[in-house]
Amino acid sequence: VFYGDSLSVNVETHTRISASRAREILAAVPEVEIIDDPAADIWPHPVDAAGQDKVLIGRIREDASLEHGLNLWVVVDNIRKGAALNAVQIARQLADQIT
Repeated sequence: VFYGDSLSVNVETHTRISASRAREILAAVPEVEIIDDPAADIWPHPVDAAGQDKVLIGRIREDASLEHGLNLWVVVDNIRKGAALNAVQIARQLADQIT
């Protein structure tokens, strides 16, 4: 992969969140695109993220090993969505909360 980072993310929450609810919540985030069709085995690949700033998330599953767990597959273009862009986006969110 020339550009792209892939992450297998395990999340543990205080209360149970279904995979379908997690999809809804994540889909509402402007910087996120959900690519997740379990029936058709469709999920994001690093090449899908190349050239864009969005975070692509798929393979959203409830984790059977944790009572309140979720598993996610996340891919990004590591050149465009690196530490610098993340820092700017976090600063913008903080500024919005302060004002």
